Amino acid sequence: MTSRHAATSRPRAVRHARTLHSHRVLRVVSLATVGVVAFGVAGAAATLHKFDGNVNRVDVSDLVGAAPSPSTTPDPDDPNAGQAVNLLVLGSDQRDGVNAEIGGEAAGMRSDTTMLVHISADRTRVEAVSIPRDSLVDIPSCTMSNGKTSKATHGMFNSAFATGWDMGGDMASAAACTIRTVAANTGIQPEHFVVVDFAGFQAMVDAIGGVPICIPNDMTSKDAGLSVKAGNQTLDGSTALAFARARKGKGVGDGSDTNRIGNQQRLVAAMVQEVLSKNVLTDVPKLAGFLNAATSSLTVDDGMSTSTMVGLAYNMRTIRGGSITFMTVPWGPAPSDPNRVVWLPAAKQMWQNIANDVPALGETTATTAPTTAPPTAPTTPTTPSTETTAPPVQAEPTPAPTKKAGREAFTVDDTTAVCAAG
Repeated sequence: MTSRHAATSRPRAVRHARTLHSHRVLRVVSLATVGVVAFGVAGAAATLHKFDGNVNRVDVSDLVGAAPSPSTTPDPDDPNAGQAVNLLVLGSDQRDGVNAEIGGEAAGMRSDTTMLVHISADRTRVEAVSIPRDSLVDIPSCTMSNGKTSKATHGMFNSAFATGWDMGGDMASAAACTIRTVAANTGIQPEHFVVVDFAGFQAMVDAIGGVPICIPNDMTSKDAGLSVKAGNQTLDGSTALAFARARKGKGVGDGSDTNRIGNQQRLVAAMVQEVLSKNVLTDVPKLAGFLNAATSSLTVDDGMSTSTMVGLAYNMRTIRGGSITFMTVPWGPAPSDPNRVVWLPAAKQMWQNIANDVPALGETTATTAPTTAPPTAPTTPTTPSTETTAPPVQAEPTPAPTKKAGREAFTVDDTTAVCAAG
C-alpha cells in the first residue's frame, strides 16, 4: 500500500461551496452542510485560480479505487462534460483549534451531516439527498492510509467516518471509508467529495451578508447556543451554524437527527437562494470574500481540480432554484432501536434512479386544466332584465402548499415555512 495520499491533513474538515463569476452569472449548487452553495461564471477561472492555493486536497484513489472512466473523450475545459457527477458533501464535527471555540472541545472527528449531491449529465438537475447519521447500514472493511484495516460491521452510518479518522488519523481515511460505505449501500460511488467544518460554514454565511430565512416559531437550544425569534430573519454565521446544529430545545423539534436534517436542508436552500438572487456573483468584493471563505475551509479529493470546478460551473449556467431539489433517504424507525433508523424499500428505487441519471423520485407528469370549457346545452333567449347584477366574486388564490423539509422533497423555489409579512 502506497502512502502518497496519507500526507497533509488539516485541523479542519470543510465545506463544499464556492462561487465564481465573469460577464454572465453561472449559478450552481453543490450543497453542503450543509450543504450546498454555488459556483460562478466562465471568466471566473482567473478568480478561482487566485484562491486555488487555499484548497486542501487529499488523494483517496488508492483507498476507494479509481473513479469510473468517462465513456467519451474528456473535454479539457470540463473533464466531466456529458457525464453525471455525484458529489459527497460531509459536514465535519471536528472540535479542535478554532472549531473548539465554536462547538466545544471534543476528541476525534465525526460527520453528522451527509448529502449525496447528484448533478445530471445534461446539467439541468441538482438533487441533494440527505443521509441520516443514525441510519443502520452495512459498513464494509476499510483500509486506512497507514495500512490498518477495519472490520466489516453493521452500524450507524456516521461511524464509518469516525472509524476512518480514529484508525487512519487523517481526512483521507475518514472520507474514503465513508465513500466505500455509500457505495456499498447505494450502488453509487461518488466521483468527488467535499468536507466542511464549523468555522468554514460560519465564514461563508458572513461573507454573503447572512442568510434570510423564515423562522416559524421561537427557537432556543442551550446545547447549540441558539436563540432566535419567530419571523423573517437574516441569520449571521454563528446563528446559522447554531440553527443547523440544534437538535434539542424549545421550538426546535422532536430532538431527533432526522428533524435536524429538515432545518439543515432549509438553511442550505436559503443560502443557495440568496446567492442566486443577490448580487454576490456580480459584487466583486463580496464575491472575493465568499470565495476566500469557502476555499480556506475546503477539503476535497485530489481530482477536484480548478478546471473541473470551472467547467462544471460553466455548463450549469442555466440552473435555477426550481431545478435544485432537496430530499432525505426514505426511512423508518429501526425495529431494534427506536433511536436508530432503517431505509425503507423505496430507497432502493431512489438510488437506482440516481445511478441511471433519471429524476431520483421518478418522472412526474403535470396535470393541467382543460384549455376550453366543456360544451353546454343551448339556452332559450330571455328578455333582458332591468335589474343590475352583482360583479362576479373573485376566487381567493390558493396558497402554495408548504413542504415539510426533511420529510418531503422540495426545491429551492418551494415554501417550507410560513411567516407573517412585515
